[in-house]
Amino acid sequence: MIGSLFLTGTDTDVGKTYVAALLIKALRERGVDAVGMKPICCGLRLDAEILHEACDAAIPLNEVNPVWLRTPAAPYTAALIENRPIDLALIRETYSRLRKRHSALIVEGVGGWRVPITERYFVSDLAIEMGLPVAVVVANKLGALNHALLTVESVKASGLICAGIILNENSAVTCDLAASTNRSVLESLLDVPVLFEIKHGENGLIMAG
Repeated sequence: MIGSLFLTGTDTDVGKTYVAALLIKALRERGVDAVGMKPICCGLRLDAEILHEACDAAIPLNEVNPVWLRTPAAPYTAALIENRPIDLALIRETYSRLRKRHSALIVEGVGGWRVPITERYFVSDLAIEMGLPVAVVVANKLGALNHALLTVESVKASGLICAGIILNENSAVTCDLAASTNRSVLESLLDVPVLFEIKHGENGLIMAG
């Protein structure tokens, strides 16, 4: 049974929000008080709005997403452009409140594991502070093996539990050979499980009891 997780990705646009929303919906359908959190949005706030909808608006949008930068760039870059410091204290306070009030929390990171939030503070540092098991969302396509192996290695080196891989076919156009073999190859190379393999357009997850 999936509980609280920190979702990171092997890159941006691998489908973290899509996966997070599916997880939240699946948990809530099983009667679990699950909500989502996107600590930082850069550019449009669509990711946070999707998570807000997935948890049936059980919490305010500003708790789903406490820090919103309007520039579509890495948080550190966006903050420099907007001349606005990122309020880490607000993120910490919001996270603590959600963890206390809800049974499960799915936290979606920003981009990949080593995306800078400030000059000396990265997405990986935020995940370490939160202390949740980390699931790595991997776009199921050519190149997935390298990105997945590097990210899992870095997560484990941080001292956090890597809960596993979620393979997401986030495009209708894929390399059939890579998409059909990535799961078995990753299972043979890694000592963490492939939690889910999500096909393009899939709108639900089957969760173990």
